[in-house]
Amino acid sequence: MLTQTEQEELLKLARQTLRAAVAQRELPSVHLLPPRLLQPGAVFVTLTRQGELRGCVGSLQAHQPLAEDVREHTVDAALHDYRFEPVTPAEEPGLRIEISLLTPPQPLLYSSPQELLQKLRPGVDGLTLSDGLRRATFLPQVWETLPDKDVFLSHLCRKMGLAPNAWRDQPLQAFIYQAQAFVV
Repeated sequence: MLTQTEQEELLKLARQTLRAAVAQRELPSVHLLPPRLLQPGAVFVTLTRQGELRGCVGSLQAHQPLAEDVREHTVDAALHDYRFEPVTPAEEPGLRIEISLLTPPQPLLYSSPQELLQKLRPGVDGLTLSDGLRRATFLPQVWETLPDKDVFLSHLCRKMGLAPNAWRDQPLQAFIYQAQAFVV
């Protein structure tokens, strides 16, 4: 878990990156950040405006330095989230930035839909479901808007491009993770 100071450093980096990206300027450097922020890490960066999602992109597994992951996904959330038009410079000051630092995903083994429901921990675990090349995830924060386990799983299946009841009808691979989320 990150300290308050480390969280503030990453939020500052994300804001500077967002500002630079939407203005098509050079992105801020990560080289002068504390060593812990240059260790491998996986994050999701979520942008919201007045409580409405404006962009959300991230990594499920660490594959680059944490600060680089924040920078990359801030740009992607602002400019490349296929669900939204790119963020404009005029919008940037009104956007809320949330960074979710993920723990490594762990397999969630289950043998029936009922067992899957029993093993889910709302508000604690993020969940990734996969079926072949299809994959989708919900961060632990999504439980706030989808607190019912059945509804949560159905929406996740839809996000994956499957029928809402696919989690009941076929075996899907499931992975859980936790997140430390912080906001500016």
